[in-house]
Amino acid sequence: MTIARLLAIGFIYVCAALAWGVLGGSLVARTGEFDNRLSRDIALLWGGKHVQVAPEVRVERPTTVTERIQEHDAQGRPITRDVSRQSIERTVLPLDATRVTVALDLDQRQKGLLWYDTYAVRFRGSWRVHNPDAVPRRVIVKFVFPSADAIYDGFVFTAGNQRSAAVTDLSQGTDAVVDVPAAADVPIEVAYTSRGLGDWTYAFAREGVTRAQDFRLDMNTDFWAIDFPAGTMSPSEKRRDGEGWALTWKFDSLVTGQRIGMDLPDRINPGPLAARITWFAPVSLLFFLAVMVILGVLRGHSLHPMNYAFVSAAFFAFHLLLAYLVDHLDLHLSFAIAAVTSVALVVSYLRVVVGTQFALREAGLAQLVFLVFFSYAFFFEGYTGLTVTAGAIVTLFVLMQLTAKVDWGVVLARRETA
Repeated sequence: MTIARLLAIGFIYVCAALAWGVLGGSLVARTGEFDNRLSRDIALLWGGKHVQVAPEVRVERPTTVTERIQEHDAQGRPITRDVSRQSIERTVLPLDATRVTVALDLDQRQKGLLWYDTYAVRFRGSWRVHNPDAVPRRVIVKFVFPSADAIYDGFVFTAGNQRSAAVTDLSQGTDAVVDVPAAADVPIEVAYTSRGLGDWTYAFAREGVTRAQDFRLDMNTDFWAIDFPAGTMSPSEKRRDGEGWALTWKFDSLVTGQRIGMDLPDRINPGPLAARITWFAPVSLLFFLAVMVILGVLRGHSLHPMNYAFVSAAFFAFHLLLAYLVDHLDLHLSFAIAAVTSVALVVSYLRVVVGTQFALREAGLAQLVFLVFFSYAFFFEGYTGLTVTAGAIVTLFVLMQLTAKVDWGVVLARRETA
């Protein structure tokens, strides 16, 4: 091994790293392009993100409004006079009691390079509001749909004995108008079955801080990997229920600006995962080349830089094949096909160059560790860095032990024979 050969190997490594950079960039671009287009398609086909807001109740009270207006008399002089007129004042009434049950059934869908967290939701809510006046009042209850892109099967919305008005625009919601006797209560009922995308959220009010009296929300899931979005509250009670959870939020008197929500579990997205593996590829190749150079010195198999060029191309074939297989096949199957192909390319090539034993035992094992094992570590989010670090330290220890007695001055001073 000479300095010239090491420089040539370094040049090959830099070229391979640039190629991986281009491939990783194309994966990121494809993923972003698909996400912008397909997420909207999924929302239109399946339903958008659900944010269910509690009904808003307003009571109508007649009032007299006095306005001061300016006029001109017969001589053109300005005069000011007060004019009174009758008006209707609408005041928000607080909800005295809330009982909500919601069931979430996960049904993830894949489009292109991405998985989307789609789900079915069965919602039923009942609220109670009180007329605080000693005279009958007209009450308007407004219900806002959680998503303007979803469908609502079996939709029921009643306030007292009055059903809601016809729904003409999901983005505007619907109203129910009911005449309430003096100091009487009004029950409000809402029920529907729908489908959504992303998180599911229940809001106590459209915005700001509000008060919730005698509140209870029961949620059942058919998945166990639960999480709660930022800005939402953890449940008061939770217990395992079959393959999912039974969760309860219960409050006697709550003042909050937060919400209640469920972050449905994510699946590994093929596009972003393939991009991360591709960005990491130069590190895998660097480990592999270092091991092959050192083992070549120890075993007397000093490969030519052209040999390293073909081996680097076989490494690149793994990521190139993975990047386009994940469009059509299962992620794990795509990974297995790409790994077998790349290892077969390297082993079958080096078997001819340096012999079967070195190709299988040294080169094949090194490729399994630095390409396959290191890349598969990206499937375990949160442990990827630790796995690669541990592998790097073990590799360093083995190489240090193997080369402790090597006189590198003599090795690098050797001249190539013709």
